[in-house]
Amino acid sequence: MTDFNDRRKGEERKFAMDEETAFKVAARRNRLLGEWAAGLMNLTEEETDAYKKAVVQADFEEAGDEDVIRKLLGDLTAADCDVSEDDIRAKLEEKTVEARRQLMEQS
Repeated sequence: MTDFNDRRKGEERKFAMDEETAFKVAARRNRLLGEWAAGLMNLTEEETDAYKKAVVQADFEEAGDEDVIRKLLGDLTAADCDVSEDDIRAKLEEKTVEARRQLMEQS
């Protein structure tokens, strides 16, 4: 019975660590997306910092990436940037890979 409990606790720790890693990747990805979008909108350095935080916050509205995509698309459209939803989704995938790589380099 002890082996089963040890294995269960190990699985719980692994699940918690995987969830924490996924959260860190998503937050970093969202900051990178915010930086990319801010560059398209020609924001100042201070505005860029605030915008990156706003993109991270947008991800807490609902599960999944749709809230972030909706925010970026709305903001970029309002700023007269020629960016489609498909462009944003492609950039989201690219920034996910970059965020994961950056986190692995930190470890």
